[in-house]
Amino acid sequence: MSRSVFFDLAKRPLGGIAKAVGRVVLAGVVAGLVYSAPALANSKYAGIVVDAKTGKVLYGEDADQLRYPASLTKMMTLYLTFEALEAGRISKSTPVPFSKKAAAEPPSKLGVRAGKAITVEQAVLSLVTRSANDAATALGELLGGSEQRFARMMTNKARALGMTRTTYRNANGLPNTEQKTTARDQARLGLALRQHFPQYYDYFSTRSFRFGKQTIGNHNRLLGNVRGVDGIKTGYTRASGFNLVTSAQLDGRSIVAVVMGGTSGGARDAQMRKLVAKYMPAASRRGNGNLIAEAPATPVETVTEPAIAATEAQAVAAAAPAASPASNLPNTGPVPDFRYSGESVANVEMAYAAAKPASDNPVLTAKAAPNTLDAQSAKLARQANVAADVDTQITNSVAKAEASAGAEAKQQADVQPQGWVIQIGATADKAQAMTLLGNAKEKGGKALRNATPFTVAFGDGAAQVYRARFGGFDDQSKAVSACKVLKKKGFACWASQQ
Repeated sequence: MSRSVFFDLAKRPLGGIAKAVGRVVLAGVVAGLVYSAPALANSKYAGIVVDAKTGKVLYGEDADQLRYPASLTKMMTLYLTFEALEAGRISKSTPVPFSKKAAAEPPSKLGVRAGKAITVEQAVLSLVTRSANDAATALGELLGGSEQRFARMMTNKARALGMTRTTYRNANGLPNTEQKTTARDQARLGLALRQHFPQYYDYFSTRSFRFGKQTIGNHNRLLGNVRGVDGIKTGYTRASGFNLVTSAQLDGRSIVAVVMGGTSGGARDAQMRKLVAKYMPAASRRGNGNLIAEAPATPVETVTEPAIAATEAQAVAAAAPAASPASNLPNTGPVPDFRYSGESVANVEMAYAAAKPASDNPVLTAKAAPNTLDAQSAKLARQANVAADVDTQITNSVAKAEASAGAEAKQQADVQPQGWVIQIGATADKAQAMTLLGNAKEKGGKALRNATPFTVAFGDGAAQVYRARFGGFDDQSKAVSACKVLKKKGFACWASQQ
């Protein structure tokens, strides 16, 4: 008790002293309760950890609840930039002009004046390090003609990647109440960046780069400080809280983790450290990581604003988010498997073939899509009369899935080339898969001269499909180069390591 309180009590009558002491004791009890009470739950928080080799969800908390992406938006801006680089529409040295709009974007930014330009590579580096808003807008205007059109391209690409609850309105993630996503969708995008663009993914590991007289450091504090972490992206606005998508690979294991809505950068990073430490050992060393199959591209103009809104409404109604556990870092119970966001391959697996030329790539009729599949993506797939090769399936029994995988591995062990392979599609008929491979090899010329065509059966019963692949590539660069050739000939293609 302080001296002033003691002397105040000494001057009072006995009854007054009792009342005063009571007030002091009560105040102390209340203070103790306030001090010891747990912090209020963070309503913005959402998180997920995915085994990047198998697609299994190792942890999830509110992973399907809508959140603001903030600068995680730039991951999609970079995806479309990498896609344009791979297709040869731009090069790393292509100038990126800054309009008045781009130059006027608020920080973080490079500060390039209107009318000036930087290279595509400088823009990419500025996005992964400083998270430059002005460079993101400039890239969007370069690739889309306008940022509004580029945002529609971004949303269209999100649908093609299975990001059913994501809508973009700008290229940089600056506040917009209509720009929303989920932790699960951001994990899908992180996996897609790794899987589809291994030749560009190393940009996300950049610790710093020189721009003029500046040395710009990376906002991602886990790079170089947590073993195995190799990227990907941070984000923050007042509405979103502190966001982070992290990729980590260690001792043959690989995960992608997402933390959204952190109360501070330090709290967000601490949570991510816990997730990596706890769930990396639980990840599998087996599996090839071919998890994100891209649906056929459609003209961006077909994705109208009302259609996007309707799709979101349907997704919200159909979504069944995992229950939020009470503990700080729980190992949640049955969380929906990440492999194709919970849809069954029996209902979703469709024939994949490039649309041009039609004589080279037989088009198969898509099977009926389930109610839970993103309605807009299903509609676009039916209109194009082609469908994506969904690489993994959700089974009702883990034992059944493991048994099926084991049987497939035994059947294919003596025929599958190892190392780097490329996949150009999948069909429900093995003969058609081989025809697709034959046409591709004829069109591929020198790029496929020494490549070995083969098929891989996946699934069973009505859900079985045959993946059409080429093996025999010495390294990643040769596999990626072969894909570039095939894409120019009208074939879909992506490279991966067996």
